[in-house]
Amino acid sequence: MVTLFSQIKGCIAFLGYVVNTIFWAIPIILGSVIKLIPFAPLRTATSYVLDFCASAWISVNGVIERLLHPVKIELTGDTQFSTKEWYMVIANHQSWVDILILQRIFNHKIPFLKFFLKQELIFVPILGLAWWALDFPFMRRYSTAQLKKNPKLKGKDIEITRKACAKFKAKPVSVMNFVEGTRFHKTKHKKQNSQFQHLLKPKAGGMAFALSAMGEQIHKLVDVAIYYPDHVPSYWDYLTGKLPSVKVHIKISDIDPAMRGDYMNDRDFKIGFQEQLNQLWLTKDRVISQLAGQVNKE
Repeated sequence: MVTLFSQIKGCIAFLGYVVNTIFWAIPIILGSVIKLIPFAPLRTATSYVLDFCASAWISVNGVIERLLHPVKIELTGDTQFSTKEWYMVIANHQSWVDILILQRIFNHKIPFLKFFLKQELIFVPILGLAWWALDFPFMRRYSTAQLKKNPKLKGKDIEITRKACAKFKAKPVSVMNFVEGTRFHKTKHKKQNSQFQHLLKPKAGGMAFALSAMGEQIHKLVDVAIYYPDHVPSYWDYLTGKLPSVKVHIKISDIDPAMRGDYMNDRDFKIGFQEQLNQLWLTKDRVISQLAGQVNKE
């Protein structure tokens, strides 16, 4: 009976999220039409309104969660944020629920989280337009083969993304990056022969590329460690109340100037960047071990 009740609540919660998403998607799509008007002050003002809509969407999602499947978030570390700061947010990745946890933690505390997206995703019906309207930066990466075939493309990827990020000079932003590039799984961990106990190997290129494209306006790093005490939840586990709690540790630091450079063409910078990121990951691995140890003691 308890299981059946949980399933019913999960279905109701899912329906609530769908309705809430449609409700807030309408003004965001309409706002995207306004942003097509080539008048910078109007575009900037519209961006603030659309970010408000997106934050309101997350807030209502939070109400649904608290009513139907409450999750206790045990937060440690740095908790002093600002909506007027520019942030690079990095986190370990285990489940799509990670995004929901991050949205709940940071909503209304830092600027609305943006994700770097592949250029091709702008053509996804409806969503591509919504992402563009919300100022999600689109990246274009050229392969080694493409660069060999057409050397004139060298540096174009950074330039395209830098132009996409130019709008952030007038408006604070938080850029999200899952550095591992994929969700953690024991099979992937074993295949990588990862030196970390709880993490996959970090992929330095995407973060280095993002920092280079963003320029000097983004100078705070928010490093998030997420640990699920019972098990890594699926989205359905989340909806049906099978995620009673999650432990999250946050560390905020200044972005080292040595982490900005030409990752593609400067070998010394590339090696140095990888070493710095590996150190961050070693620290995160120890933090997760500590969070896991606290659970075992309890």
